[in-house]
Amino acid sequence: MFDSFDEKLDFETNILNAGAYFRQSASHPEALPIHMSTAHNVEDLDGLQKRYDERGFCYNRNRNPNRSALIELMNYVEGGEDSLGCSSGMAAIASALITNSKAGDHILSDQTLYGETIEIFTDILAKYGVETTFIDFTDIAAVKANIKPNTSVLYTETVSNPLISVPNLQAIADIAHGNGAILIVDNTFMTGALVKPLQLGADLVVNSLTKFANGHSDAVCGAVTGKADLIKKIYHTQILVGTQADPFSAWLTMRGMRTLELRIKKQSENAAALAAALDQSPYVAKVYHPSLKDHPQHELAAKQFGQYFGGMLSIELPEDREKMNKFMRGLKLCHYAMTLGGYRTTMSYPVMSSHSDMTREERLAIGISDGLLRISVGIEGTNDLIKDFTDALEAAYGK
Repeated sequence: MFDSFDEKLDFETNILNAGAYFRQSASHPEALPIHMSTAHNVEDLDGLQKRYDERGFCYNRNRNPNRSALIELMNYVEGGEDSLGCSSGMAAIASALITNSKAGDHILSDQTLYGETIEIFTDILAKYGVETTFIDFTDIAAVKANIKPNTSVLYTETVSNPLISVPNLQAIADIAHGNGAILIVDNTFMTGALVKPLQLGADLVVNSLTKFANGHSDAVCGAVTGKADLIKKIYHTQILVGTQADPFSAWLTMRGMRTLELRIKKQSENAAALAAALDQSPYVAKVYHPSLKDHPQHELAAKQFGQYFGGMLSIELPEDREKMNKFMRGLKLCHYAMTLGGYRTTMSYPVMSSHSDMTREERLAIGISDGLLRISVGIEGTNDLIKDFTDALEAAYGK
């Protein structure tokens, strides 16, 4: 047992050790404590070996109690064998991709993705001899046609950012496995509360837990979940490149996730109602949300997701910046934010945020116009939210 202090020692020594260890049992607290320690002491080499054997806690970069708790929660939420807690969604994506690709490999990716995910392929992996082909993953024939003998990974999002398209995950998983590749799916927009891609054939699921999972816009965190053998390989990469979630972010994320189901179902209901209302607006050229009957993948989405189609939608407005600004200024409940998934409704402009590094021609080629706004719907009163948008549209475009 470690001693806290010794009266025979100097003050400058004892001030470092007094109160350093709990004297009473601190087990089973109602709220999980935050373990900020960078290291955990052992008494001797036998104790150290026991920690190694039990995958216990020695050094924070390897394992931390809060990160281990988050891993347990993510295993349940996504239905995986094992998980990793990462410092951000991009850390999760990068760790998974770097581990599962090497020089000479080919990756087949959906063409409509979060912009910085695309940059991982074009700016990072390309430098190390990994080729990526971008196609429309809603076109299964195109997916089949673009597989190569050296394809190692197929990559997509459950719901694409920002065009809200929905790929057939089971069909894509079958193509991947039939050609010796793995399927990685970003489930950030839906989370395991609404759909579990692993049950539809995915090998790995990545999440930006910063978004809907945490839901409070106060923590940056990510996770990779999937088959145990794949997670073990990614863990080795994580240890070397340092993409671990810090204890406080892991704690905040878990705190937020306790209400995930309540929030995301309300957000989905609000998004469907808002999409239906905006679809009737004379000022909105197009609404992207799978709940709408005319959405190209409405039936597929209903099959994959059930009754909840997610809290994300996008709208197409006329490319008139002055009127778009007036519309945004007219909103009282919805505010601009460079994130999504929080309990309040926010919006972003992909041209100047998630896809700002693409040229206009590149954006137009995949359907992102200068009039596209992406909306992350919150848990406000449904009627309040609809009125906020319709009033702001009328003020901006109706006069």
